[in-house]
Amino acid sequence: MLLLALDTATPAVTVALHDGTEVLAASTVVDARRHGELLMPSVDRTLAEAGVSLGDVTAVVAGVGPGPYTGLRVGLATAEAFGLALGVPVHGVCTLDGIAYAYGTSHGHRGGPFAVATDARRKEVYWARYDDARTRASEPAVDRPADLAEPLAGLPVAGAGALLHPDAFPGAAPPEHVTAGALAALAAERLAAGAALAPPRPLYLRRPDAQVPRNYKVVTPR
Repeated sequence: MLLLALDTATPAVTVALHDGTEVLAASTVVDARRHGELLMPSVDRTLAEAGVSLGDVTAVVAGVGPGPYTGLRVGLATAEAFGLALGVPVHGVCTLDGIAYAYGTSHGHRGGPFAVATDARRKEVYWARYDDARTRASEPAVDRPADLAEPLAGLPVAGAGALLHPDAFPGAAPPEHVTAGALAALAAERLAAGAALAPPRPLYLRRPDAQVPRNYKVVTPR
């Protein structure tokens, strides 16, 4: 097994190679405006560090969000292109699940339920609640931090969304962004257990900012 994992649902452009047991190489660059520019060089760098070629990859794992439309589609389109070119399966993993896995398996985590919140912009967060590192207890959603202060009271909350709004999330904790290494490790566990992974379909949760103008004037030739 050689999994190529990537995620562009957060400001982190992150890539990793996983052999089913451990991460062989990884690259993470945080830049919210250059996903398309940074992703392929990150893939090349990760392959070179691991000493393998793209043709050695047996499956692709892509973070499906939730995340902003523009950034998220960069990673998913690239993953689909790799899958078609290599003739290998492409699996989707919720980006929030990757952060939960990293937080829940960290040495400093004390166990018990927690939540994950990433920055959704517009003064909102994408979030979900977890029973443990591998078990999501609610569907991903998008809400204002103030509306979550009471439902998530007393819970640690990992992710950039929590760190950006400490008043609403006093239990804010790292990691700030997802890493492809965590996505790959979680996917490898699920595949080894025979579990079905999600298809690589984006979790947008809301409409894109760009919209087709309504009631535009139609110009016809005279």
